[in-house]
Amino acid sequence: MAAERAEILRKCAQPSAEPPKASSGRDPAASFIVCTRNRAEALEACIRSIEATCRSHASMTSELVVVDNGSTDDTAERLARIATTSGMTITPVLEHRRGLAAARNAGMERSRGRILIFIDDDCEVGLHYLRDLERHYLSDEGCIIRGGRVELGNALDLPFTIKRSLQRARFTPDIHPGGFILGCNMTMHREVALRVGYFDERFGAGSFLQSAEDTDYIVRAFQLGIPIEYVPDMSVLHYHGRNTREAIERLHRNYSLGNGGLCLKHLFKAPWLLRHFYWTFRSACRESWGGDRFDPEVSLSHWPIVSMNLLGAVEFAGLAVTGRHRQPELDKIKQATRSLG
Repeated sequence: MAAERAEILRKCAQPSAEPPKASSGRDPAASFIVCTRNRAEALEACIRSIEATCRSHASMTSELVVVDNGSTDDTAERLARIATTSGMTITPVLEHRRGLAAARNAGMERSRGRILIFIDDDCEVGLHYLRDLERHYLSDEGCIIRGGRVELGNALDLPFTIKRSLQRARFTPDIHPGGFILGCNMTMHREVALRVGYFDERFGAGSFLQSAEDTDYIVRAFQLGIPIEYVPDMSVLHYHGRNTREAIERLHRNYSLGNGGLCLKHLFKAPWLLRHFYWTFRSACRESWGGDRFDPEVSLSHWPIVSMNLLGAVEFAGLAVTGRHRQPELDKIKQATRSLG
């Protein structure tokens, strides 16, 4: 079984090779990028939903890039079977460097579409997703990052990591960038990826800072004058599987850890992030005297946000100091990964 799995990986998984390039007229209009790790069953449902929206709107040529970030379940076997029988172009990519940001970068490198669509492996896209996406992007005059609605896929899961607003909106510094659009349903022009660059691999699930790779990308894009927009369609269902307060609280702490690192990273170029930390600290103090909690529905407090923000800032400072000494080793690992196959 081990030998068979190794052969499947060798034949199907393509290592990341080079930075994203400008698309040509022969390239697909859109590239779905799905990063996965040990979620074979959920991944299969995700892919089927993408195939369905592509069939429903076949006039918009699309491809699917699936990045396996070191799965140890039967992801490789299922993906090989799906890729063989699917009616759309599916490119499997194997990325050994652990972390969602590294996987997203590998997906961008292998994609060819003029529009990049990041969908999480525990999400299913709506049947009319591509129709909605094309309508929005046809009206654009320049580069943009755009996110759509995220609804609960399972009513038993707690209402977290979702975005249900029915109002179209543009990002401004008065809004905290975390959650304005969600990384599980985030799209952009290829030119945005060329201008903003790679996701910061210190952030994101599986990294030191556990989260905020998508938020960091939004902040960097905004600094370049690239608009960030939320639209109430382009919807996905999120089957996040968290149905206990303890699970939500762990995730909430991880988000706050990443946002703390984010605040320190952009301290001088985006000092407005400090305002949000101040407002959170003020709300935490008011909460201690009977004020509103951060999320009364799930019973989350402001105080863990404050403490994890501070811890995240300390963690980022440590990474910034030691990262220079680790960079040659990381470059060797990256080069070895790209040489596989």
